[in-house]
Amino acid sequence: MTDRPGRRLGIWCATPLFAGVSVVVGCRVADTDGITPVPQLLAFLPWLLAPAALGLALALLARWWTGVAWAVAVLGLLAWFMEPYGRAGAPGGPPVAALRVLTSNIEFGQATDALVATVREERPDLVFVQECDYRCDARLKRDLGADYPHRQAVAGGGSAGSVLLSRFPLKAAEGVPGTMGMPGAVADVAGRAVRLQLAHPMPPLPGQVDVWRRELGTLRDFAAAHAGTPTVLAGDFNASQDHAAFRRVLDTGLRDAARLAGSDRTPTWPARTAGSTPALGTQIDHVLVSRDFAARDARFLDLADTDHRALLVDLTLHERD
Repeated sequence: MTDRPGRRLGIWCATPLFAGVSVVVGCRVADTDGITPVPQLLAFLPWLLAPAALGLALALLARWWTGVAWAVAVLGLLAWFMEPYGRAGAPGGPPVAALRVLTSNIEFGQATDALVATVREERPDLVFVQECDYRCDARLKRDLGADYPHRQAVAGGGSAGSVLLSRFPLKAAEGVPGTMGMPGAVADVAGRAVRLQLAHPMPPLPGQVDVWRRELGTLRDFAAAHAGTPTVLAGDFNASQDHAAFRRVLDTGLRDAARLAGSDRTPTWPARTAGSTPALGTQIDHVLVSRDFAARDARFLDLADTDHRALLVDLTLHERD
C-alpha cells in the first residue's frame, strides 16, 4: 500500500474511523454526553479500541504519519478513560452488619421464574427488581412474600413496574419520579436507618436523550440530598461510567460496589453477548453505596429470558468514623 493509489485508499479508509472515534472521545474529554449517536456509543467506549487500532494499521501501511500520530493520541485517551471512575477506599468505622443486595432487570417480567429461583438460591437481603409487570408483582408476593415480608413497589405494565423487596423492616419513603417506577424506602439494618432507592431512568434512545439526562439528574439530586445518610442506590441506570450524567451521580460521594470489588468493567447488557463476548457488553446495572459500606464481592448472574445480567453484591455496613 505504498504506491500513491494504495496510500490514498489507506488514508481515505482510516480518516472516517479516526474522525468517528475522535468525536466520541472528544465528548468524553469535554465531560459531556453530547447528542445522538454519542451517548449510545459512549456506553461501549472500550470497544472503540477496535476501529482506532484498525485505523492505526491502515495509517502504518499507507505510511501516513499524521494518521499514526492521530491514532496514538486516540488510543492513549481511550486507555486513560478505561480506568475506574469515582472514589474507592474502605470505611474507617467498625462493622455493624453484613447484607447481600441483588439488582435485576427482568425485561417486561419475562424472567420472573429465573428471578424467583435465583433469589431462593442466593438469599439476598435486599432485592431491587426493574421491569416487573403486574404478573411479576403478583408472583413475587405469592412466592417470596414469606421470606421478604417488607416491600415497596410502583405498579405498572411492561417496563414501568418496579419492586423493592427486603428482609429488613421498611418505612415508606418518597421515591424518585420518572417515566418508569423508581420506589424508595428506609430500611432498619441492625438499628441503623439505611436509605434505599431503586434506579431505572429512561435509556438514551434517539429522541429521548434529554429525558435520560434529566432522570439521571434527578437521581443525582437524590444522592446529593442524602449524602449524610447510609444509602444504597441500585438498579438499571441505563448508563455506564463513561457517561457524564452517571459520573455526576458518583460525584455526590456514592461509590460503585462493583468497582470496590474489582469488577468495574464487567458487562451486564446486552446479556446475550455479555456472557460469551464480554467486549461487546457494557455495565449499566449498578449498586451504588455511600461511604458507610464496604463491598466484599460482586457477582454477575445470567438469568434466562432477560437481556440484562443480575448483579449480586455482598456489603458490610460500618459505623461512620
